[in-house]
Amino acid sequence: MSTTTGRVESASYTHGTFDEPLLGDTIGANLDRIVAIHGDRDALIDRGTGVRWSYRQFAAEVDAAALGLLSAGIGKGDRVGIWAPNRAEWTLAQYATAKIGAILVNINPSYRSHELTYVLRQAGIRMLISAREFKTSDYAGMIEQARPECPELQQVILLDGPDWDALLDAGRRADPAELSAAQAELSPDDPINIQYTSGTTGFPKGATLSHHNILNNGYFVGELCGYTAEDRICIPVPFYHCFGMVMGNLAATSHGAAMVIPAPGFDPRATLETVAAERCTSLYGVPTMFIAELAEADFDTFDLSSLRTGIMAGSPCPVEVMKQVIERMGMSEVCICYGMTETSPVSTQTRRDDSLVQRTATVGQVGPHLEVKIVDPATGLTVPRGEPGEFCTRGYSVMLGYWDDPEKSAEAIDSARWMHTGDLATMDSDGYIAITGRIKDMVIRGGENIYPREIEEFLYTHPDILDAQVVGVPDERYGEELVAWVRMRWGVAPLDAPALREFCTGRLANYKIPRYVHVVQEFPMTVTGKIRKIEMREVSARLFGADTARDGAKIQTGDVE
Repeated sequence: MSTTTGRVESASYTHGTFDEPLLGDTIGANLDRIVAIHGDRDALIDRGTGVRWSYRQFAAEVDAAALGLLSAGIGKGDRVGIWAPNRAEWTLAQYATAKIGAILVNINPSYRSHELTYVLRQAGIRMLISAREFKTSDYAGMIEQARPECPELQQVILLDGPDWDALLDAGRRADPAELSAAQAELSPDDPINIQYTSGTTGFPKGATLSHHNILNNGYFVGELCGYTAEDRICIPVPFYHCFGMVMGNLAATSHGAAMVIPAPGFDPRATLETVAAERCTSLYGVPTMFIAELAEADFDTFDLSSLRTGIMAGSPCPVEVMKQVIERMGMSEVCICYGMTETSPVSTQTRRDDSLVQRTATVGQVGPHLEVKIVDPATGLTVPRGEPGEFCTRGYSVMLGYWDDPEKSAEAIDSARWMHTGDLATMDSDGYIAITGRIKDMVIRGGENIYPREIEEFLYTHPDILDAQVVGVPDERYGEELVAWVRMRWGVAPLDAPALREFCTGRLANYKIPRYVHVVQEFPMTVTGKIRKIEMREVSARLFGADTARDGAKIQTGDVE
């Protein structure tokens, strides 16, 4: 398949053209067609439970779950919550709800009772499918706490017990004609999924996505990865997020490829073992996941020779990490994808034949059948190529809106249906996009605009730094100062501010050199592996109110002036 971009020569605007047209299917119809072609191929392997289904077996389980939902009174437009880590049943719920037109509501596995209650009520969930527990989370107990405040919640189906088995048994006894009738009433434009964005202020918002949104996004991400029915995709990223259920599951099933679940939650060793044992050709992860895998002491003993491609996304991808993924993991065709939940999620992607520079310094070009532009945040006007501005996108991928929140929807999507992402970006002469940070993450120090991403990339070149993040902290003299949060390589001494200043001096402008250094073992992250910079800023503001060392060797400060 060939892909090209159209562009206006002087403006930061481009659109993606592609040989393949958009799919006009519902998710269920697309799955049925794939099963008819690839019925005997592996569809899903769950290493944790030993489940191994061919496409024909997978489809039979999906249909049983779909008919079970119909028998339980769930129909088109009803909201069904799913609250569980990665497991085979998650995928059954995903495809079964799609087949009957119910709206699957993804619930973050890290939520607690207060957050669960909010989502149950805000989405009006009628049925909740949930794990009984996972790690330290007592899901069943939290559900009982929430139920009195959620009058619309009529049924709770707990996995690993009689509830789920009973639902499947009811489906197996039902008339398949009921499912065919339900599918005939569906449109690709129907809402099919609600995903709650990580709320940095207030409660999260429910991005509402259609069959058309997510099926096409998964399909075209897979096309740019070169997927065929021969591929086996290792998916350690969570299903509750678009990365797992769209870029992973839907990219796989729309091509007849295999979905491979290495573990319920991310485990670097289990991931490497799974790639080796299942001969996976593609591996997904956010940068911190790849960093953890590469840091395994016996990394070189794993046979990763089957790997060809994969996707690194979810957070800015450090150049040095990407180089190691290509060189040490053999992922010569690995892609970077960029997007957000509200855009299904991918808007731009690097291509398999891109140069190393393009695949490390940018997030690629616009995706097929999409438009992107870079605008001045103040005026809304498209900026010239090479100038920074806010990244906006338009096309099939833009969500229907935030569930039951027209005001927030209107703030995000303008009258011309452009989605305003809040990300700062530049577009070069060939249409490649570089994300330079979040508008809200930009630090203004003494009148100078500072983009943390630039400094983070530089800090990755320090031989003792494993990972780095930079945030701003209020300062009376300069308005804001820079704090570098760093994770050190194993066995090296913690870095202090004078040592960092010495490393940076002459290589970074003085105003870009972090004044403070905070050495940590882990960064605060969401369950999807995104760095929580808002929490970093809050912690930094508390820690660095005065220019003194605190918490022993873990926090070191120093003035770079």
